[in-house]
Amino acid sequence: MAAHAHGAEGIKRAIRAGVSSIEHGTLMDDECIELFKKYGTWYVPTITAGRSVADSAKIPGYYPAIIVPKAISIGSQLQATFGKAYKAGVKIAFGTDAAVYAHGKNWMEFLYMNEGGMPALEAIKCATVNAAELLGQSSQLGSIEKGKLADIVAVDGDPSKDIHVMGKMKFVMKDGKVYRNE
Repeated sequence: MAAHAHGAEGIKRAIRAGVSSIEHGTLMDDECIELFKKYGTWYVPTITAGRSVADSAKIPGYYPAIIVPKAISIGSQLQATFGKAYKAGVKIAFGTDAAVYAHGKNWMEFLYMNEGGMPALEAIKCATVNAAELLGQSSQLGSIEKGKLADIVAVDGDPSKDIHVMGKMKFVMKDGKVYRNE
């Protein structure tokens, strides 16, 4: 069970109630971080969504005026919260809340996680091994192994040297069927 929670009190209540993950977690405090670790709860930061909402709030008339200050504040806070949670050792899985920005930008979560202090290969692990574990699908997903679904992507370059290549998808295979091969 996942919980969409921005505020510290909501995060604390959800973790104590036994959720598997908290999506967003924008305003988590030190007590929240300790609860994440104590209960083994996953954090799915959705930094891209926060930044997108903040960017949209800067467009005149996009949101009602009363919402603009909060959208701008929350958007910038999310990446800082991620960095703090990562440094504290909170378990992190990849997620984007992709419905709040243009299709095709979900790769930017890797970039923002990297900017927040997470090494590129660790961010990729959040989207593969960690996400599979959170979903209870490690026996089928998350790594390339015999007997697992053949869900594989390849990018144009080495993401450990330049995380931006995650936006240059050249090969996509889903369940053994190739959908893109450049």
